[in-house]
Amino acid sequence: MLRETRTAALWIVSLFCVGLPILYVLAPMGAFILHSFWHNENGEMVRELTLENYAVFFSDPTFRSVYLQTVALCLGATAVNVLIGYVIALYASRRLPRLRFSIVLLFMLPLFTSYIIKIYAVRGILGHRGVFNELLIAAGLIDQPVTAFIFSQTAIFLAFIVLYLPFAILPIYLSIERIPKNLSAASADLGGSEWDEIRHIILPLSLPGIVIAAIFNFVMTFGDFVTPKMVGGVDGFTFGSIVFTQFGVALNWPLGAALAVILLITAMVAVGLAGLAMRWSTAR
Repeated sequence: MLRETRTAALWIVSLFCVGLPILYVLAPMGAFILHSFWHNENGEMVRELTLENYAVFFSDPTFRSVYLQTVALCLGATAVNVLIGYVIALYASRRLPRLRFSIVLLFMLPLFTSYIIKIYAVRGILGHRGVFNELLIAAGLIDQPVTAFIFSQTAIFLAFIVLYLPFAILPIYLSIERIPKNLSAASADLGGSEWDEIRHIILPLSLPGIVIAAIFNFVMTFGDFVTPKMVGGVDGFTFGSIVFTQFGVALNWPLGAALAVILLITAMVAVGLAGLAMRWSTAR
């Protein structure tokens, strides 16, 4: 009787572990992919398989231009976040344990704040009379507020750095923390400088954290449509905004689904390239 109860419990747990991802991840993705092969005709959805929506993306120069522009924007923000995140994580890892924890916690605090609050905070910093402009005026670098920091591609770029920096710091920090401390001592005993230790020990061994940080930042920024809408304005149109527009304004779900599938493929390609980079670095 007890064995049968354990077997039934195991089946229930297995059903939840397998069924929930299928229900909440694979099923919606399958629905999106299916919708992407349908098309709209006179405002009505026609359930006939076609590649028309994908043809629209590849034939429309506006879609291609926004797509490439968004990829470049997200790659730039990802590179900056990984660089800043690595410096912060490396600095924190070399402090005393109590101070180390405080530094990491300080940069993780934004994750416990509402996303909308963070967006409005960024607008308050970058706005026409925001903190950034006030500091530049006080320093005598400009005479009047600069409008380039808000409602532009620059505003989106800066907002991505501010909002997604914690997602770069944490995996890099955890990766550095897992490096055995005796390797640093061995490097010092052999006469290696601090820069030699970073270049030959810490940087190669912390590569998994760098890759994870890059994946997090690129995937999350590439699919973000709220931030461009809030701080980008008319000049801050991104690929995520186009996908949102097709569902929420144009009501062209098949085309929106096709664009969402392209977004998904881009994210999967990024993850695949990151995996290849890790294998290549491990094989060296």
